[in-house]
Amino acid sequence: MDNVRVKRKKAGRPTKDIKKVIKVCVRFSRHDLFIVREKAGNSGLKLSAYLRKVSIETKVIPRLTEEERQFVKKLIGMANNFNQLTKACHQEGLLSAMLDFEKYRTGIDELLKKLRA
Repeated sequence: MDNVRVKRKKAGRPTKDIKKVIKVCVRFSRHDLFIVREKAGNSGLKLSAYLRKVSIETKVIPRLTEEERQFVKKLIGMANNFNQLTKACHQEGLLSAMLDFEKYRTGIDELLKKLRA
C-alpha cells in the first residue's frame, strides 16, 4: 500500500488578501458618537466600516489658500475705504465721492472674479 498523503483543505476562515493592521484612534464627545453610530446603523454598516468609508469617499472643502486670504484682506480694506468714502460723500459732496467709488467698485469686481475662478 502506498502512503499517499492527501492534502486536506485547511479548516476555518480563509485568509484575507489585504489585512487591516493599522489602528487609528479618534475621540468623540458622547453626543457626536451617538450621531455617528446612528448614521452607521442607518447605512447598514458597522461603525469602523462606516468611518473608513466616509473618511475615504467624502470630499472635504479646504480652507482658504494664501492667495485667497490676501484677496479677503484686500476686500476688508476696501470695505473700510468704502466707509470712509461714505463719510466723505456726506462731507464733501456727491461728485468727488462718486469718482472714488468707481475706483473701488472696479477693484472689488476684479477681486470677486479672481475668487470665483
